[in-house]
Amino acid sequence: MFAAERRQLILEMVRANGAVSLRELARVVQTSEVTVRRDVRALEAEGLLDRRHGGAVLPGGFTRESGFPQKSHLATAEKTAIADLAAGLVEEGEAIVVGAGTTTQELARRLARVPGLTVVTNSLLVAQALAHANRVEVVMTGGTLRGSNYALVGSGAEQSLHGLRVSKAFLSGSGLTAERGLSTSNMLSASVDRALVHAAAEVVVLADHTKLGADTMFQTVPTDLVTRLVTDDPPAHDDRAATELQALADQGVQITVAGAAGNPGGDHAPARQQRRDLPLPGPRRGAAPAGGLRSAAALGDPSQGAPDRPRVADLRRR
Repeated sequence: MFAAERRQLILEMVRANGAVSLRELARVVQTSEVTVRRDVRALEAEGLLDRRHGGAVLPGGFTRESGFPQKSHLATAEKTAIADLAAGLVEEGEAIVVGAGTTTQELARRLARVPGLTVVTNSLLVAQALAHANRVEVVMTGGTLRGSNYALVGSGAEQSLHGLRVSKAFLSGSGLTAERGLSTSNMLSASVDRALVHAAAEVVVLADHTKLGADTMFQTVPTDLVTRLVTDDPPAHDDRAATELQALADQGVQITVAGAAGNPGGDHAPARQQRRDLPLPGPRRGAAPAGGLRSAAALGDPSQGAPDRPRVADLRRR
């Protein structure tokens, strides 16, 4: 494929989806990420798109929301890894809320195996994923159906959440920054997400690396209310994503990074998932203790004194 053809295809993907990762662009145009990055720089110089943390977005600063058909094909491997780790945070017999999104849908598929679970959701896709799990109780909110993401929104959805109290809320969104927290492009969705957060003792955000640093119109969860972020391993060249992760950790957000360990079985063998956690700078007011969730390597040997706090960049694959 000639450079002009690649760049035209890249433009079409960004215009259709609003935001696309370099990994996905490289896969579609069948070339390396290095080549795609060069194409994206050229298109940015022409004012046709903006580079953003390991991907490309529509020009203009704020990314717009993509429809479900487009989002369901973006960063699928990353969403799978994130969902695998997030499911490990849910215990038998818990009551949780799960918001709308393609990543939370992946999480719901794994929650079907957790006995005695109660899941409150405004997402038809989450409810569908759990519909045949005979040991999981699903509670749907009321509200008006928003067809672009199959979610129930509006005053009916918000009112049905009044008085609810659960242990954890699992949410996704369109963007996540240390400055504003989680955000989305739709006002009605943001309002329901805030009601879900209000019902939970802890808030777990599921966001792949392409959403780190992306800022959209409506804030849903300010950073000081985010208990934990589960994300994927940023590409080695994506220093801005690593910087954003470090800024979130410095504000007290517990960071769990999903990455794949070595795959000796070849391309067709499943990769073994690897979890790495970034220690907090100190106790966070109102946050639950995280000792049981951090790895032994991250905690260090208490007999040797407090370990140096590793930077996010040191946690990435080399």
